[in-house]
Amino acid sequence: MEESQKDRIVCLINPLAANKRWKRRRRLRAELIRKLPGICLDTPQNKEETVKMAREICGQADVVVAVGGDGTIADVLQGIYESGRLNQVTFGVIPFGSGNAFRKSLGLPKNPFKAIKYLKNGDPMTIDLLQVEDRVAAFASIGSTAAVTGEKTKHPIPGLLGHLLAARKLIFYRRPERILELYEVVDDQGHKYDRLEINSRFLDCVVGNTNYFGYSWLVIPQAKIDDGYLDIILFEMPAIIYILLFPLIYFGWLQKRLRHYKAKELVIKGPALDTQYNGEYLGAPETVRIKTLPSALKVLGCRKKAARFLTRPEG
Repeated sequence: MEESQKDRIVCLINPLAANKRWKRRRRLRAELIRKLPGICLDTPQNKEETVKMAREICGQADVVVAVGGDGTIADVLQGIYESGRLNQVTFGVIPFGSGNAFRKSLGLPKNPFKAIKYLKNGDPMTIDLLQVEDRVAAFASIGSTAAVTGEKTKHPIPGLLGHLLAARKLIFYRRPERILELYEVVDDQGHKYDRLEINSRFLDCVVGNTNYFGYSWLVIPQAKIDDGYLDIILFEMPAIIYILLFPLIYFGWLQKRLRHYKAKELVIKGPALDTQYNGEYLGAPETVRIKTLPSALKVLGCRKKAARFLTRPEG
């Protein structure tokens, strides 16, 4: 990053991230603020305030940095999107939350101090995003994992423990038949379709441009962050099988044997479609529309470490 742009870097910090660690660890907070270039703002107290602040600062920033987990990233991205400057602002990430899926596909380290250097010396990359109804995100899911996310919002236990306790929702999750409409499709055999309609009793339908869910879960190993497509994987199995096979799912091995599609747009219809985006629960509508936003966002990352997730690793 050129010296002349330093004053136009704005870091938006979630003070509640990582189980409120930002508030408790004063030395860490002071050191992180000292090393972060540009203006640092750590006043938003909830999701709505974070989105609003991100939207407002886009008019004066060249680089907007989210300091937090995937929830913070979702809120800051939403604010940038609502500002109308999604293609003009460069996005940076300093991991400081319990779930840090987004940073993995960008090749960024989990340690926040190591990640800071990429705000100055990171590789600029242009990546795709997806739009879930009126929200922007890097990944989403419909089904059991979204229901678990929704369950987690009902109790105060944060982090991984909260997710594990909420996971009981998965065991009793119903799998009614759903209709999926895909547009501009490439199936896992390489066949292309303008439109494809399929029926499925999936436990989970995972949709993403990036590859990971929280806690380094490689949920969509086939995805490329810059190919212009949504990657869609269907987990069509009972919950007990899903649980037993989860070690294979966590490392992305089983997904290579599941139904997988690339598409520009996806519409899912069915009862109570529990939906989450970037780890944030959206609700349970009867119709969900997701479309790709090709080359939507300029980001700072490590191209060498992200090479396997890029169609253009050389830049």
